[in-house]
Amino acid sequence: MAAQRPDDQYIEVGDIRTRYWVLGNGQPPVILLHGLGGYKENWDLNITALAQARQVYALDLPGFGLSDKPEVEYTIPYLTDFLYKFMQTLEIERATLIGESMGSMISLWFAWQYPDRIEKLVLAASGGLGKEVSIYLRIMTLPILGEYFVRPSRSGSEDLQKMLFYDQDLIIDEWIEEDYQMSLLPGAQRCLLSALRSMGNIWGFKRDVYKPILENLEKIEAPTLIIWGEEDQVVPVAHAHIAAESIPEARLQIFDGCGHVPNIERAEEFNQLVTVFLSSG
Repeated sequence: MAAQRPDDQYIEVGDIRTRYWVLGNGQPPVILLHGLGGYKENWDLNITALAQARQVYALDLPGFGLSDKPEVEYTIPYLTDFLYKFMQTLEIERATLIGESMGSMISLWFAWQYPDRIEKLVLAASGGLGKEVSIYLRIMTLPILGEYFVRPSRSGSEDLQKMLFYDQDLIIDEWIEEDYQMSLLPGAQRCLLSALRSMGNIWGFKRDVYKPILENLEKIEAPTLIIWGEEDQVVPVAHAHIAAESIPEARLQIFDGCGHVPNIERAEEFNQLVTVFLSSG
């Protein structure tokens, strides 16, 4: 866990009270987008290092963390539109987007819809580059079973961490407890299931989610860094190669001995890689 976190800040994005961090001064800024069920604390090990050269924002997307949880369907288009409004509200004209898992899916949708608002992209273990996804997440899309699996429990939060990490020894009690406390927030299970079921079903990612992503990869103009864990148990590493072969200005880095959260499991290498990428031409 980071030695000292930035202070929490809140801003009204439309009618959604949104929690975020901001650190650093360099331009253009960087926006960190967490994955499904995540929150801005997932970037604990990254934000300080990345803020040495850039102004960096990390936020709780609507429906997650301590941001508002309106009664809406949490689709990728909805979250992409929210990101656009977040940037408008904070008067961010252009930014680099760094997404993990679901956050990368939002980044991809944003990149081809608003190419003039994007400097660069970093995609960490992106979802939506094909149908394949963990059987655990597919089962959670089912009625009743989904509600059962997302009910708050410390053991459930521990099981989630074990699915995300390859090196189980890296998992610390503070992360498990933090995830458990977030899961207790009113509306957290409703929003998680809405997002999960909007993206997938028992067969995997839905066609209307992954097909637009695949069809638009070659249209992405921004330089893109793709980072993946070789032992990712949530989305297969084969999807990294699909992105790398389709995005015109793509670079690929695969970490051996790493699971679904390379920004945490290999934080130091991740930070160095991204810092060099941000400074490159």
